[in-house]
Amino acid sequence: MKPTEISLHKVSRVLELSFEDGSNYKLPAEYLRVYSPSAEVQGHGPGQDVLQIGKEDVNIENIEPIGHYAVKLIFDDNHDSGIYSWDYLYELGVTYDQRWQHYLERLEQAGHKRKADA
Repeated sequence: MKPTEISLHKVSRVLELSFEDGSNYKLPAEYLRVYSPSAEVQGHGPGQDVLQIGKEDVNIENIEPIGHYAVKLIFDDNHDSGIYSWDYLYELGVTYDQRWQHYLERLEQAGHKRKADA
């Protein structure tokens, strides 16, 4: 699924994506950062993902196109190694509620208190 529009809202720290099927997702920068497809976050195999802590205030500095299939998101915490394919961005939109809840639960289990709800 390919996006028809990508808009970065820096003040609200949200990446808005519209897709060919008419779906529209507003994904917070924190969410995109903690679910980065990079090996640094995901690890090199199943179950090796690294919980990202303290990303409540992270923002996206820039978006770089990667061919006709993905973008690289440059975050203001200097994380820039994740390549977000169109399919992965779509999946992040579709599964937002479940993934966000899972992230919040993992933070709580790790004893981390979020500064504020994004």
